[in-house]
Amino acid sequence: ESELFGHVKGAFTGAVKDKKGLLQAAEGGTFFLDEVGETSPTIQIKLLRALQEREIIPVGSTEPIKIDVRLISATNSDLEEKKALGEFRDDLYYRLNVISIKVPPLRERTDDIPLLCEHFLKKHCAKINVLIKKLLQETMDLLLNYNWPGNVRELENVIERAVILQSNIEITAKDLPEKIQFYVKEQNNFDEEISEDTHPTLEHLEREYILQILNENGWQKGRAAEILGIDPSTLSRKIKKYGIEKKRGILSALSRALKRPRNTGQ
Repeated sequence: ESELFGHVKGAFTGAVKDKKGLLQAAEGGTFFLDEVGETSPTIQIKLLRALQEREIIPVGSTEPIKIDVRLISATNSDLEEKKALGEFRDDLYYRLNVISIKVPPLRERTDDIPLLCEHFLKKHCAKINVLIKKLLQETMDLLLNYNWPGNVRELENVIERAVILQSNIEITAKDLPEKIQFYVKEQNNFDEEISEDTHPTLEHLEREYILQILNENGWQKGRAAEILGIDPSTLSRKIKKYGIEKKRGILSALSRALKRPRNTGQ
């Protein structure tokens, strides 16, 4: 709160002098607020006042300060769900959501992965002053088939790790973290287990259908609940009940299995 809105001398232990907040320091410019979905109720109230009244009150002060700042915020949270659960203010959500830009998760834009890999290879090879390394095709295949829960940041960390650990010019599949290697292997094994004789229970189908909808909508739970025709809080309970995690569902594999011709023995 002090970092955003500033404080006055004596406002709390360690406040030995007045200090401008970041919003005041950005006067006349643009302020980027990341992870706005994680802000506390107190900060949400102050942010709403800053947006509506164009003024802030530093911690420990009673005098408002006028500001002229453009605010851009970002979040990886599902604010629709947080609104439904009472964790994010409705009025602040609608005040922030004037122009909305959705950035799809990396797993939904796999065409970007080779370009990003090339960029990160150049960047991190230059950082340690070595020749630019290259990815073998088997390595790229693993990267293309991974679900990337950490998005672009995770991809960059994986490439930086491989650049540091591999002394040769070629980066192999073994240079990738085990979770990436095992993820693709497990998915392949799982697909093989789904056959035309599979008879899942209704509860199992509901679990997998919910997972499928979540994956297709980038785990935006508000949007998924709308498609499923249920309340976001109901969806949250079902996710907890079924222990659903961000992994690919079996519906696509099941669909493929059911479409395969049966072996009639003829």
